[in-house]
Amino acid sequence: MPGFVADRLMALDVDQLCGAGAHERSTGRVNHRNGYRPRRWETRAGTVDVQLPKLRKGTYFPEFLEPRRASEKAMTAVILEAYIQGVSTRSVDDLVKAMGMTGISKSQVSRLCVEIDERVDAFLERPLEGEWPYLWPDATYIKVRRSGRIVSVAAIVAVAVNPDGRREVLGIAIQPSEAEVFWDECLRSLADRGLRG
Repeated sequence: MPGFVADRLMALDVDQLCGAGAHERSTGRVNHRNGYRPRRWETRAGTVDVQLPKLRKGTYFPEFLEPRRASEKAMTAVILEAYIQGVSTRSVDDLVKAMGMTGISKSQVSRLCVEIDERVDAFLERPLEGEWPYLWPDATYIKVRRSGRIVSVAAIVAVAVNPDGRREVLGIAIQPSEAEVFWDECLRSLADRGLRG
């Protein structure tokens, strides 16, 4: 997900630098894309492969990839905010600026959020294959905005380990509390997706 969001944010940044979107005919265009170059980004979550856009005139290097820049935290905040409570244009714009990039428009934020939602939904609904003999469901409470109020909700996370020792997050659910009915719902959804072993 960080690689996907980084690639999308760079594409939006290059749209502004070029004065037009990819393959878009525009009288305001001042530059053109010229392919991509691969780059490895070292994060606390591991190495992320990103595609840096190349330009015909000049060069492009996003500030958030510079060494010692604390933008990874802002990138994670964009993804978390998008998943947990939907994203306001202002909050994404602020987070993008914290990464050292220019602000992005409301329509660009909407497109990015739809794409993040699609990716998150695909991850959370993927079939669970193989056996998972160890399962650790746990919950933590987080604050979210609901109907104009800040409320505390339970973020239930299910982590499992397969027989080869590979650990993976199998599911995440945002629930009003840790009541039995919500634990039951989360565990049944894992079983419906194929959890066994």
